[in-house]
Amino acid sequence: MPHLTTDDNVKLYYEETGSGVPVVFAHEFAGDYRSWEAQARHFCRSYRCITYNARGYPPSDVPTDGERYSQERARDDIRAVLDALKIDKAHIVGFSMGGFAALHFGFTYPQRARSLVIAGCGYGAASDKRRQFAEEAEAAARKFEAGMAKAAEAYALGPTRVQFQNKDPRGWQQLVEELREHSSEGAAHTMRGIQKRRPSLFDLVDKMKTIAAPTLVMTGDEDWPCLEPALLMKRTIPTAGLVVMPNAGHTINLEEPDAFNRHLADFLRAADAGAWPRRDPRAMTDAILGR
Repeated sequence: MPHLTTDDNVKLYYEETGSGVPVVFAHEFAGDYRSWEAQARHFCRSYRCITYNARGYPPSDVPTDGERYSQERARDDIRAVLDALKIDKAHIVGFSMGGFAALHFGFTYPQRARSLVIAGCGYGAASDKRRQFAEEAEAAARKFEAGMAKAAEAYALGPTRVQFQNKDPRGWQQLVEELREHSSEGAAHTMRGIQKRRPSLFDLVDKMKTIAAPTLVMTGDEDWPCLEPALLMKRTIPTAGLVVMPNAGHTINLEEPDAFNRHLADFLRAADAGAWPRRDPRAMTDAILGR
């Protein structure tokens, strides 16, 4: 099984298929490299597609020290993938937990990103939800510690995931079954070290303003915790476009794979052609009708 090693000596499992411009996919908390199957199958026809499992997700290593899980580590693990595979720059596609990592990668290592896709990103970002999110993250971590079988289904029945269950019960059940296979220790450490402790997007405005790579923000319109953060990123990142997918919850790449792939394909083509625009500053005045 192919593994690469990070700078803090954690082995990450990865898969790659296709050839051409590299695209690195970073998965969400409830998923793993398998969550990107619909994207890897589609985009490997034109791109070099790389999926990997985050630390804490077997067959990647599961560090026992909780301090080895953090937003910074999640960000730098993307860099470790590029370094190990000798890739100078890549399109970085991140979803949810992976979306946060992609965002942080974008403003920390701007020279390594051909473009950024930040999908389903925003849980716990709102200032009035920070305490609630931390409490729910800690409660979730305890449930995962108690056993993955029961915790997995409860997690997959969250208010922004029932849309997936309603549209595609078989696909939703596969998500649950794969989540049950995850490490309970790894899930708990990830929930506490990355999810619970990550900074609010609203505290990152100045850093987001520096992003120059083409950026696509994506969310479902029933992914309630991500709607306001998606608008924040659209307003703040000068190269950001925004896709809001109708009647969709959180797991948009699984729930609506064809639509997700179309949006992603259009974006990657524009980014590679140098045709993705930077926002005209005249669009950001306080006027409504003009002056």
